[in-house]
Amino acid sequence: MKNRPLAAIACCWIAGSGSVILLHGSSVWLMWGGLTLLIPLFGIVLRYKPRQLILLWLAFSLGVVYWMINDSRNTSEISAVLEMKVSGMKKDAMSVLAAGTIVSAIKIDGDRVAFTASIHSIERHSTAEAGINPAAGKTKTAISGERVAVQVKLAAQAEQNIAASWRRGQKVKLLGSIEQPAEARNFGGFDYSEYLRSKRIHWIFKVAGASSIEVQSGGLSGSALLGEVDKLRQRIGARVEQLFPEWQAGYMKGLLVGLADELEPDKYIQFTQLGLTHILAISGSHVAINVGLLFGLLRLCRVTRETSIIIVFCFVPIYVLLTGFSPSVIRAGMMTMLGLYLLRQRRLKDGLNVLSAAALLMLLWEPNYLLNISFQLSFAVTAGLIIFVPQLLPLLRFLPSKIRSTVAITVAAELVSFPLTIYYFNQLSLLSLAANLFIVPVIGLIALPLGTTALLSSWIWIKLGTWIAYPVIIVNKLTFLATGWLTSHSGFMTYWKSPALLWILVYYFIIYTMLRLSAKLLLRHPLQAAMDDTAPLPSRPVSPPRKSYYSVTSGRIRHYVLLSSLVISLTALLIYGYRPLNSGGSGHIQFIDVGQGDSALITTPRGINILVDGGGTVSFRKPGDSWRERRDPFEVGAKTVAPLLKKRGVHRIDIMIATHGDQDHIGGLQAIIEQFPVGALLFNGSFSESATLAKLMQTAVSKKIPIYAVSRGMVLKPDSRTKLEFLAPITAWDASRSSLPHIKDQNAESIVFKLEMEEASFLFTGDTDKVTERKMLALENQDAPEGTDPDMKPVDMLKVAHHGSKTSTSALWVRRYRPATAVVSAGVNNIYGHPHADVVDRLVQSGSMIFRTDQQGEIQIIVRKGAIQARPKYGLAQSQ
Repeated sequence: MKNRPLAAIACCWIAGSGSVILLHGSSVWLMWGGLTLLIPLFGIVLRYKPRQLILLWLAFSLGVVYWMINDSRNTSEISAVLEMKVSGMKKDAMSVLAAGTIVSAIKIDGDRVAFTASIHSIERHSTAEAGINPAAGKTKTAISGERVAVQVKLAAQAEQNIAASWRRGQKVKLLGSIEQPAEARNFGGFDYSEYLRSKRIHWIFKVAGASSIEVQSGGLSGSALLGEVDKLRQRIGARVEQLFPEWQAGYMKGLLVGLADELEPDKYIQFTQLGLTHILAISGSHVAINVGLLFGLLRLCRVTRETSIIIVFCFVPIYVLLTGFSPSVIRAGMMTMLGLYLLRQRRLKDGLNVLSAAALLMLLWEPNYLLNISFQLSFAVTAGLIIFVPQLLPLLRFLPSKIRSTVAITVAAELVSFPLTIYYFNQLSLLSLAANLFIVPVIGLIALPLGTTALLSSWIWIKLGTWIAYPVIIVNKLTFLATGWLTSHSGFMTYWKSPALLWILVYYFIIYTMLRLSAKLLLRHPLQAAMDDTAPLPSRPVSPPRKSYYSVTSGRIRHYVLLSSLVISLTALLIYGYRPLNSGGSGHIQFIDVGQGDSALITTPRGINILVDGGGTVSFRKPGDSWRERRDPFEVGAKTVAPLLKKRGVHRIDIMIATHGDQDHIGGLQAIIEQFPVGALLFNGSFSESATLAKLMQTAVSKKIPIYAVSRGMVLKPDSRTKLEFLAPITAWDASRSSLPHIKDQNAESIVFKLEMEEASFLFTGDTDKVTERKMLALENQDAPEGTDPDMKPVDMLKVAHHGSKTSTSALWVRRYRPATAVVSAGVNNIYGHPHADVVDRLVQSGSMIFRTDQQGEIQIIVRKGAIQARPKYGLAQSQ
């Protein structure tokens, strides 16, 4: 507090705001009251003066109140106009006509255009009406500039050029449908509604075709100025394309001006897996390098120190604007400008106070920055570098002085970013430290400064820029050869469940205490002075102060014991954090909401993971519509299933079951088999005319994953408390055949199996049809011993076949198994009308409790000794 008052105030302010985010209602004030009563105790423990404690308490209280005021204003005016609530599940779309201003950059990706608009007026509009202009006599409702996310589905390729002419600051009229953003439909899944709310957006405006938008000049405004900046950034991007070939252009756009959307997805994945994406987010290192280049140029031009500081001070905000105005670059820019001002005043002493001042200014301007991942990572890593690097340097004295600081900075950044990385991204490569240690300096010392020099030189003479860019091109090729080689080595990627806030705080406390204690022990070592090549030699021998041998020895022993305890505590903390979410010895079944498709994760009491199907995105795009393809299209396996498995700490899929070859069941398995270790792949023993199935099999073969064709009569026992009995396919695969049979109708060949786990039974049915159901029942009667009836024991839960289609789940099938609970996996408002009313009625009449993913989102099942508890994402938990 004495040396870093701004840091203490910023921490208390953030703690106050964060408490409102984590707690709700009266809990906030109860917590505030408890902390207020404990102020005298804090004074005794922390040895702060009363005036200092009151200042910190005031900062905490203001953080609470300021966030509450901010959150109370984050409401929707449009909601009141349309008489719809902004809560609960996604509402049906409503056709409206709106007028406003474009307030964000235009993003064009295939047949989709996205931007944010500030709405000034809105009215309900009949879908039968055509054109932009409203009919006479209609009344408009004024809106005070509420922001909406606009999504335009282009009708023709020529409309891409029309959309490219739109700019921030222009006036627009929009005719389309307005709807609420979707909430998370899976436990722990990405909540698009909350994400947009953090940006003060509550509605999505969907427009069909560029013809439904009328754009006019908006005159002079702040948004129009930013629109000119967008044009300039596009011109810079076009110049980068002239200097760098193919994929390198997209990479260099991200590196130089923050246009990271154009980097090829596979190369972005390489950076993500190695923890290198911070390179593409313009931040402190980019600002520092460019400021250093400018200072060096000014020094060559014999510009005075005072004038150089003023020039650089003016350059920084321009650079922040040109690179996208993201939280990380705003932080870096504000810190640089504050540092330059204090440097000019000769008052620059502590970087942590400068960082804290930047944080407070940003949070006063926009409190919702606190929820931004970029903001959190940027400030956490920068603070960590300021605090941890001095502690690490003494521990790295065995390294040459030229690389000691680089290693300390890299290690500190890895230590600080680790909790936030696993919280948000749930993965960490064991090669991340090596990649950051060897690849980032090359990019920072060669690619970034030379790339910037090439770009600037190209405006003077394009050939000069091309020559300077040539070594950068070589470095880029070597960079991605290195990242490709590193990511090709499997076994180094680890997956972590999202840790609790307490876990993160304990981690930081242990790491800081360990580093501080280790540095203290090293500096007190009697040989330390000899090891320190920077310590001056004394002019004459100095006698050390007389101390008791026993007191010195016992003190060091206490320190070593404490350090050992911290190491053990950290190890235990990491082991606990690495454990899967479902590892309590009970059985778990998670019916993941993948839209119109199927995906279920079975976790046995012994921790064996069995993934049954992975959903899949079905495309109805025609071959001639290649222009509609997006750079990174939505695929449910990569965007929904894989992130959920990582978030729940799943490290491995022991058994993957592809029930049949339809896209909505196996499409998502490709992402899983590429990202997770898979023990075995089970399929139905037949092929279909499916490129997805062929690719899945090829990937399994290339990864040396055992592939098994299952059929009726096979039994699998993953552990002593779990058994899978396969009922279909009925026809076994003939191993003597040289090739697998090709069967177009895969539904009838679906894998059907009965799961017995923890004394409860479950029936998984894929997309099997009524004909196959009758065959299975007939075989069951046939297999029963003569003179006896087949086992008529009901199942505790039925996964309803084919999403509840009327072609499955016959009355005979329901009477045979009499499921106590039924789960239907279907998409919201799907075009097939699943589940069919007859199937639902049939299950209801049999006494089944029905859960539906289209209505309730993900369904999670916990099994303990025959007792089943079902927990839907939306609705009340049910037990039986």
